[in-house]
Amino acid sequence: MRLPKQVVLGEITVRDGFQHEERWIPTDAKLWVLEELILSGFRHVEVTNFGNPKGMPQFADADELFRRIRSSKRVADRLKDVELTAVTIREKAVDRAIEARKEGRGPDRLLMMVSTSASHMVRNSGLDHAEYWKEAERCIAKAHAAGLKVNGTVSTIWGCPIEGPTDLEKAVEFTRRFLDIGADDIEHADHDGSAPPNKVYDYYSMILDAMPDPRLHVAHFHVTRGWGLANVLAALQAGIIRVESTLGGIGGQPANFFEGAPVSGTGSYYYQDPNHVGLVCTEDLVVMLDEMGIETGVDVDRVLATGRMIERIVGRRLRSECVKSGRIPKGKPVYRQGARS
Repeated sequence: MRLPKQVVLGEITVRDGFQHEERWIPTDAKLWVLEELILSGFRHVEVTNFGNPKGMPQFADADELFRRIRSSKRVADRLKDVELTAVTIREKAVDRAIEARKEGRGPDRLLMMVSTSASHMVRNSGLDHAEYWKEAERCIAKAHAAGLKVNGTVSTIWGCPIEGPTDLEKAVEFTRRFLDIGADDIEHADHDGSAPPNKVYDYYSMILDAMPDPRLHVAHFHVTRGWGLANVLAALQAGIIRVESTLGGIGGQPANFFEGAPVSGTGSYYYQDPNHVGLVCTEDLVVMLDEMGIETGVDVDRVLATGRMIERIVGRRLRSECVKSGRIPKGKPVYRQGARS
């Protein structure tokens, strides 16, 4: 089995995880989780979304949260080695993030997103592909001028919740186009759990054949159909070395129901059961990689402890198996006298 010796983990609980919650997660809780992730050894962390909080109320504290993590004494000595990301799908959000950066409280990296599905592209951004590519090129240039990196996310690679099957070749084309207009790296997103492991392997093999630097590519899987860790393994076998996940496997589409009232969220294709959507579970991922002898640079026990606290923050049992079962016990085996081998 061909596997990397080291994997770079991106932890996106506070943005992608909490955006799906139907009740307000206090800013104090978000800050605490960010601090614990950084203290656990994660060097790539998503913080928030600078988009309009009218449709995504969980991000109403975006400016405050960035201000507080930038001034946190708990992680002050570590922040210089940590890349903090904010989602900025539209230009107004990019401008807002750039202004925060100028004031010393903003992100290091922005995330813009293109869907291979035309219907999802319009639903997610309000623009068609031609309009969005023009906006993305303009935004990447101004972000770079402000000293910010930009991630270009390619979404609905293996399928679309609106249109159904999608074309893998189009995702390869969009990846190349993002890089051509200046994106620093690419997140390859399984938007709704449509990716089976064999197609994951095929796709990342295509990507690395076309653009072979594995540092450019980030794997992002949903677990709507339970294939998350299998897809991670398939991606690693294809040569991917960067993977994203959330504590407890929470997250997915922004909530369309918040604090007892409907909000715009992501519209009619949204999965109604809040426990149905989700991402690869950080706790199970780090334990699995540790058992496989793959280095991640994170403190596995601290990650499990943080995962247990996340369940208290959101108020329900989450997906992680390792939070329940713990790590595999280590030490010398004990044999009873007379035991058969």
